[in-house]
Parts: sequence; structure tokens; C-alpha cells
Amino acid sequence: MSQAIFVERHGGPEVLSLRDHDPGAPAPGQVRIAVHAAGVNFIDTYQRSGLYPRTPPFVLGMEGAGSVEAVGSEVSGLRVGQRVAWAQLPGSYADHVLAKPASLVPVPDGVSSDSAAAALLQGMTAHCLSHSVHAVQPGESVLVHAAAGGTGQLLTQFLKRAGARVLGTCSTDAKASVCREAGVDEVIRYDQLDFAAEARRLTQGRGVDVVYDSVGQSTFDGSLKALRPRGLMVLFGQSSGPVPPFDIQRLNQHGSLFLTRPSLFHYVAERADLEAHASAVFTAIAAGKLRVRIDKTYGLAQAADAHRDLEARKSTGKLLLLLPAARS
Repeated sequence: MSQAIFVERHGGPEVLSLRDHDPGAPAPGQVRIAVHAAGVNFIDTYQRSGLYPRTPPFVLGMEGAGSVEAVGSEVSGLRVGQRVAWAQLPGSYADHVLAKPASLVPVPDGVSSDSAAAALLQGMTAHCLSHSVHAVQPGESVLVHAAAGGTGQLLTQFLKRAGARVLGTCSTDAKASVCREAGVDEVIRYDQLDFAAEARRLTQGRGVDVVYDSVGQSTFDGSLKALRPRGLMVLFGQSSGPVPPFDIQRLNQHGSLFLTRPSLFHYVAERADLEAHASAVFTAIAAGKLRVRIDKTYGLAQAADAHRDLEARKSTGKLLLLLPAARS
């Protein structure tokens, strides 16, 4: 029997439960997919906790990779056995999912299903941040928070390929090593230093051109202080909690700063944009130019443990739920 992870009520990881769940046969315009791997992301914890509204009970998860198992009528361009991946398909913590073709991208030869599941959401986020939200220019100085995390590592690699100088924050010696392996030029231990002051020191007092901040509440004020006049603050996550409302006049006080709060889903709403960002990620992986670090894997029944590890910031890379039944 097919199974899935349900959120029974909003709360901590303990509200996740494994239940029997068969989505059934595909309707017209749908395909049924055997899930090989599902990505574990902070957006999942936000939906579980109620920070992002969804009404329980619901199957958790947004990202994964698998193979087409059945094709409904009115579907063209997909075949049984074809490998596909997705980054915005609610209900992905499951053995099987139903999907519309518009939400799927083909996984090319040279990219494993695990890598596809690990890289699509975070990889497209990283590519979007470095190419669409702000087209990074050679020589720019950029501060990346949580640089040892899954998105941080991929973002660092895209930034370095664009010619940027990357400053990255982390909290342990082990994570500092991961940052350097990803290409970070200057590692800032935020548990030991005032990261804003250190970013200014490393830029001879000027400040960085761009801050990419996925942490939110605990880093927001310092991120503004780390920027040069007319610098750009890109707030794209809130792993430490949401940023409280603030007086927009502070942007002027810190040097006429720019602030944006992007969501990947607005940047890939059009099919052409989804294909372009996904292709950039998969092409780089297949060519060996983008390294995907899978830090830890879990069985479907261990989803709560994966959430605990993610929220405790124990990971240095991607966390995946593996679905072994789909691989047999």
C-alpha cells in the first residue's frame, strides 16, 4: 500500500504521521509518479508549523524526483518510465503523487534522481537569486548567510562562476570547511564575530554590494549594516523566524538601500522560465560544474527526524527522504 507523511495539526515535528495513502489513477491531464526521493526544505517546516497557511490534514512536501508510472488522457510529451523532477508539487512526502505535466521537468542523463531531488528547488533558487533577482557582476562583493547549507553552497558556486567575491557566514569549524569547499572566499564565524563589522572590515569599510539572507529575524539588522550605500538586501528565507515590521526609513538611514523579498515561485510561474532555470541547474550538474552535497538521507517514516535536524541547523547540505519501494 502506498504511504505518505501527513500533517495532522500545526506544530512541531511530532505532528507528522505516516499513513496509508493512495492517490489513485491519473485523471485526464495528469500523470502518476512513483517517487524516488523527496527533498526536505524549510518551506516544509513553515507549512507544518502554520507559519505558511495550509489547512490540516495534508500531505507535506513540495520537491522530489521519480518516474512516470501511468499517463492520463490528454497528456502529451511524457511517457511511462520517464524520469522527472519537480519543485512545487504539494504532497511530495509520499510513495506516489499525481501531477500535471506543467509542474514537471525531465531529468536528463547524467543527473541521478537523488541529485535531481536534492538540487531542483535549492538549485533553481540559487540560480534565480544570482541571475534574475540580481545579475551578479564580476568583482562584486556578496555576503551569503548560512553558506554551508544546501542553498548556500549552490548559491556560492553560481556566484563564483559569475566572478563575485563571496563572504559566507557559518557557526562551526566543520561548516567553515564546507563553505571553503563550495568556494567561499572569506568565512565569517557569526558565533565568534560581529558579521556586519567583519564584512565591512573585509571590504575596507565600504560594505558588500549584495546580502543574500535566508535566516531572517536574527540576521536582518546586521545584514543592513553590512551593505554599502545603495546596496541590495535580498531576504529569501526566515529560518530564525520572520522579520518584524520595520520603518522603511531605515533603508535611507543605512545609505538608500534596496530591499527585496523574492519567492522562487514568482520567478518560475511561466513555463519558459521554469525550463530555463531547471536547465541551468541540471546542465551544470551533468557537466560537473555544480556540486550537490547530500548531507543525510532518511526513510519516509523518519520525516520528523529530518525536520528536527534541519531546524537545529545540523545539516551541511541537502536532506532527502528516500522511497526504496519506488526503486525496486
